Amino acid sequence: MIRVLLADDEAMVRAGVRAILGSSGETEVVAEAGDGREAVELARAHRPDVALLDIRMPRLDGLTAAEEIVRTVPGTAVAMLTTFSEGAYVTRALGGGATGFLLKSGDPYELIAGVRAVAAGAAFLSPKVARYVIDEGLGGGRLTREAQARARVAALSPREREVLGLVGAGLSNPEIAARLHLVEGTVKAYVSAVLDRLGVRNRVQAAIVAYEAGLVEP
Repeated sequence: MIRVLLADDEAMVRAGVRAILGSSGETEVVAEAGDGREAVELARAHRPDVALLDIRMPRLDGLTAAEEIVRTVPGTAVAMLTTFSEGAYVTRALGGGATGFLLKSGDPYELIAGVRAVAAGAAFLSPKVARYVIDEGLGGGRLTREAQARARVAALSPREREVLGLVGAGLSNPEIAARLHLVEGTVKAYVSAVLDRLGVRNRVQAAIVAYEAGLVEP
């Protein structure tokens, strides 16, 4: 079972999300928080697989809570779940270490798939968010970013580029291992090397480079 911490200041929203996740048969909400500070405290106490956080919450906003959870509870993956998809939120969330960004207006299956993906160590962006990241980017013109991404990817070995493309497609380490007929430990080493050589903090940022370099179709 995937153990989830759910944080949202609206009880009805938490109930709806809890019901959707419960319907999958593979996810258990082990703790619920009504504000960001409580979310951080519960993450430290329960060590869930995934912390699913709203952005606008009292006491401590979800973005700050996400950064604190990433820093102090390293075994917990963080995904944002919000109605707000403005660029500033997306940029800060991904820059702060979140590996998922989901919209409350999305399909329930998208929510389940997103939680499953980040729990497995992969990255997951709502299609609308992914479109924004690809079209608007995290700074600079699109053609410039594409050229820069291709230059960065050119420094990778053929196998590293292959792994990067699969990371960009949202595959987890076990899925990449199965696709490339490698052991999972080898894939983990490749992913770490790719992140290091690209100079990015996490798989989401690596996926953005993969998209911009043309290694995976948007």
